[in-house]
This record gives sequence, structure tokens and C-alpha cells, in this order.
Amino acid sequence: MPNDSNASDPLVVDDVSFRRDGRAILDRVTIRVESGQRWLVLGANGSGKTTLLRIAALYEHPSSGSVSVLGERLGVTDVRVLRRRIGYASAALGAQFRTELTAVDIVKTARYAALEPWWHQYDRDDHDRAVACLGSMGVDALAHRTLGTLSSGEQQRVFLARTLMNDPAVVLLDEPSARLDLGGREQLVVALQHMAADPTAPPFVLVTHHVDEVPPGVTHAALLRDGRILQSGVIDDVLTSEGLSECFGLPLELDRRPDGRLTAWGRR
Repeated sequence: MPNDSNASDPLVVDDVSFRRDGRAILDRVTIRVESGQRWLVLGANGSGKTTLLRIAALYEHPSSGSVSVLGERLGVTDVRVLRRRIGYASAALGAQFRTELTAVDIVKTARYAALEPWWHQYDRDDHDRAVACLGSMGVDALAHRTLGTLSSGEQQRVFLARTLMNDPAVVLLDEPSARLDLGGREQLVVALQHMAADPTAPPFVLVTHHVDEVPPGVTHAALLRDGRILQSGVIDDVLTSEGLSECFGLPLELDRRPDGRLTAWGRR
């Protein structure tokens, strides 16, 4: 673990490398997420972002290095226990839910890090907690609608609500606005902005390759290219025109709008 880490840190990815079929996907990546922090991991397609988040979410084991959640280390503590301490949303995970499930049942499955509600028993407190999580994303009115009847934007907010079910140590979001239209994306960014501003919300890590999807309130950033961290730290120090250009391999300009949102464009 990094020397300056704390046993209570929600998430520590320490010197992690990952190889598949002899190819290096991640090379000695370290990120430490502390309480109250909101992280952005930014990189081009193929940079290793999704693999990094799957390792952090304990769905992949690193080839070397370690992952710890609240001081409990992957490989030492039962992974089924650790997963319940992590809120995780991704397109791949969302696609595994049956479209006949209701929104409230989907959120409840996070109680046991499951994909089907009938695998476990849930009580009234679980139901009420799931509805409250849906309410925090502004979709509690959809609690008893089935997944297949919801728009893509509504589905994503249901999946975001699911990440909060267990009062997790950390929330991990893998390109949550993928496949959304403009309206759905903007609704999701607003939901993430509210989450970032809520002092009672858990820290989160947002993975994306679009800076205009980054909500105001993100505190830290890591730039990932070819499986390596180029820079990481406080977002205003890391996310600059120069850093963005290095990350994507072409000259880019970055600016922050008056509302706190980011925008980028190619230099001419």
C-alpha cells in the first residue's frame, strides 16, 4: 500500500498491473480515494479505464499489485463481502438485468451484490431503502415500473440509485452516460452533480472519455493513457489543456464554463 495511505481509506488501488494474452492493459497504476473525494478517470478508448474500474470493483484480479476497500484487501477478505461495500454501475452490468424486473427490485439486488431478487430475502426496510435511493436520483415515481418500460436515461438513474443501496464505501461509475441521448445525458450529469455536492454521499470514481460529461464538484482526476497514469491529483492541477493534450495525443484546449462544466476542443 502507498506509504501515506490510511486503513480507513474507502479505496486504494496500489501499483496495479494487468495483463491479458501477454498484453499489458494496465501498468503500475495507483489511485487512492479518500473520504469526501470525487474522482474522474479520463482517457481515450482503449486506455484501460474499464479494466481499471473492473479491478477496483473486484470483478477482475490484478496480475500484480493490490486493491483494498476500507483497509480490507482483495485476496484476503471474502470478495463477496467486499463487493457489498462498493457501489458499481456499468453498461455491461446493467445489460445483465432482466427487463421484467421493476426499478425497486433492481435497486434491492445491490443488498447482496446480486442480479436477481429471488436469490435472497428482503424485508420492508430493504424496500424502503431502495425507494429512498431511487428518490435521491429523482426516479422514485418509477419504483414499480419494469426496466423495459423505462427510457435509457431513466434506466441509468435507476442503476445509479442501485449503487447507493448499501451505503457503500465508494461508488464506481463506468461511462454511465454511454448510449444516452442529449436529454438523458444532461439529466444524469445533474444527478451526479447533486451527488457530488451532497456531504453525506460516498466518494465516487467516474470513468469517461468526454470532459463535457464531468459534473461540477469533482475534486480529483487521473489521466490514463496506454494503461499508465500520466498525472493524478487535485482536478485543477491535473486537468489542463496540456494534460488533456498529452492524454489524447493531439493538441486540445480546455475551458471551464461559468456553470462549472468543462468543455474541450481541438487547436487549429
